[in-house]
Amino acid sequence: MAKPQAKLWRVQALNNVECLKAIGINHAFDRHIHNGFGLAVVDQGRLAYRTEAGDHLLEPGDVLVINPGQVHWGGTVDGDRYSYRIVYPACETVARAMPGQDDPRLPYFANNQIRDRCLTQRLQHLMTALENDPITLAQETFLTQILAELVTRHADQSIDPLTPESQIVQCIRDYLEAFYRQNPSLTELANLVQMKPLRLLRTFRKAMGLPPHAYLLQVRIHHAKAQLAQGHAIAEVAIDTGFADQSHFTRHFKRFVGVTPGQYVLGC
Repeated sequence: MAKPQAKLWRVQALNNVECLKAIGINHAFDRHIHNGFGLAVVDQGRLAYRTEAGDHLLEPGDVLVINPGQVHWGGTVDGDRYSYRIVYPACETVARAMPGQDDPRLPYFANNQIRDRCLTQRLQHLMTALENDPITLAQETFLTQILAELVTRHADQSIDPLTPESQIVQCIRDYLEAFYRQNPSLTELANLVQMKPLRLLRTFRKAMGLPPHAYLLQVRIHHAKAQLAQGHAIAEVAIDTGFADQSHFTRHFKRFVGVTPGQYVLGC
């Protein structure tokens, strides 16, 4: 397998869709979520993918679909190296590509692992175009076509996306997203919703698949990515988003994103 490397870039003309190409890595991702969808294809090796619903082992040619807000983790199998490519279309991008316009709900994929040779070939073609084709019309055409095909053939549209219904959970999410620079205690969060800390912890964990502190890290990383894309210095972003220092920030950023902040900036 080739020398380990990871390349991350955005396609500005396509709503800043984020793309990642990883070759020969053995990275293990911690539990995390994405605001939009994730669509990946395994090129070499084996990729472990885990959710609350179960475990998957992806082989070369397998397609992985990640739903917005779906907690997942995984990566290397027994420390072995693997190669994959992934694109992260925003929810509105997927909504525009849906064949029908009457249903306001986003598609939901109950089966994250897909074995569909035609879809695999189209996704590989799309990723190559997003990396190398300078023609926006071609890139947008391939992306729209593959999203429409994915929804038509593999989505379970009778199931709503994973959006928590609990007002208590939503209150805590809103608070953490508004005050992500702060370091609230579990007791402080529990007092906001007039619950005991342990009950809040269990309620939030059940609804989100993550405890509040892990969700807060996700929010900070999301804001950090936005600031890095705007050209802010890494050290400045680290402090502004609530991390202790640049080292602390870099460690968590790599765990969740798969590349360092410096590598992320190069793809801006």
